Amino acid sequence: MQVGDILRKKAARVATVRMNETVAIAAQLMRSSNISALVVKDVVRTEGNTAVGMFTERDVVRAIAEHGAAAVNMRVSQFISVQQLVSCTSTDTLEHVRHLMSKHHIRHVPVIDNYSLIGVISIRDISTAFDDEATPFKLAASA
Repeated sequence: MQVGDILRKKAARVATVRMNETVAIAAQLMRSSNISALVVKDVVRTEGNTAVGMFTERDVVRAIAEHGAAAVNMRVSQFISVQQLVSCTSTDTLEHVRHLMSKHHIRHVPVIDNYSLIGVISIRDISTAFDDEATPFKLAASA
């Protein structure tokens, strides 16, 4: 199974936040969308709107643990690692993406095709896909 197979079943909207937004804005976006991660984007004159990282609920907690209440006014860019964005394509296998997540200790991976952000895949998406794939075998074994 490929990443694109999962994306076709998900909502097309990808929740993003700009690097210069505050932690409070990012947390509000996650809450209002009922999600646990945002793709962080930066506007670069030569490259347009570029995905540079992920900002997650864990990042919110870390920010508050390290900086207290002042964290809500700090910029998202202060809490993301932008050295190397871990991403995948819609043609990557779920096994490959699961390996990336395990290797980098992450739970969300942006999906980028032809330099365009087309979605985000989560460990929950992958787990559900594997469970759904195994269900017919479980039903057949119990019959």
